[in-house]
Amino acid sequence: MTKRYLGNIITQNPTAPADNFETTSAPGVWSLAEALAYKKANLWPTAGNAAPGQQAYTSAGTYSFTAPGTSSVSVVCIGSGAGSSIGAGAGGGAGGGLGYKNDISVTGGNTYTVVVGARGANGNVGGAGGDSYFVDTSTVKGGGGQAPGSQSQGGAGGTYTGDGGGNGGNGGNSPGSNAGGGGGGAGGYAGNGGNGGSNSAGANGSGGAAGGGGSPGGGNQTSGSGGGVGILGQGSNGSGGQYSNDETDKQGGGGSGGDNGISIAGLSDGGNAGANYGGGAGAQGGSGFSYKGGVGAVRILWPGNDRQFPSTRTADE
Repeated sequence: MTKRYLGNIITQNPTAPADNFETTSAPGVWSLAEALAYKKANLWPTAGNAAPGQQAYTSAGTYSFTAPGTSSVSVVCIGSGAGSSIGAGAGGGAGGGLGYKNDISVTGGNTYTVVVGARGANGNVGGAGGDSYFVDTSTVKGGGGQAPGSQSQGGAGGTYTGDGGGNGGNGGNSPGSNAGGGGGGAGGYAGNGGNGGSNSAGANGSGGAAGGGGSPGGGNQTSGSGGGVGILGQGSNGSGGQYSNDETDKQGGGGSGGDNGISIAGLSDGGNAGANYGGGAGAQGGSGFSYKGGVGAVRILWPGNDRQFPSTRTADE
């Protein structure tokens, strides 16, 4: 089909662009109104933008990210979970926070710092989880779960910096002699992780966050660990672990497709108990063992004006 423009010139009907990347073509002759309509819908080809891409960092450490041919990126950062304490009455580890920020300006070919927080250490008093961030902690950050104030207390959940996100769940306090507190769940894309239980079930996560581990109380009972959160964008909430001695039932559920908490039954001292990414470690009362939290993560998407957290084209593509 053809179109007739002013001056009775017959021209080829334009072909609609598929997206706004430089690999797209849009042949034909366009009216100004047509071009503006597609530009407004963010579908007009823009030279200099890279095709869609992503990079995930899921091991603790410091990295250099080299920006491809794009002017912006979108980033999610998840802090690591805190470790649990040792003792007759031991506190659970807190969950890591999640923060995201969209459309961060970058220059193709330049390098930018990426840090993934290390697991919170086990010990007499559980250690804090490490922060995860892109560029620096004031740009976008998922804060690590905080260390408890004493052996029997659970620490506060990690905070976040960015356009949105959620705090990690608090670690559960010891409910009494020879009993451990539950681990806190990792924060979500629009809400906080569930708190670990203290002679109670763990709390549910909200806004795509993970659930906290349950704490059955009683002599020498192990608690559940906090769930982790997925890095592919916002999904369903994780359920809190139950008030139960069953090793599966008392683990905090993963949020947004993340992993459930890890059972500490049979783990040796210093084992990894908090779920990846960002789960706090559950505690074991009446023992000489304590456990590490879940590692953090950073995921980068581009172009940042087209792929945005919490859920716009954040899938694995």
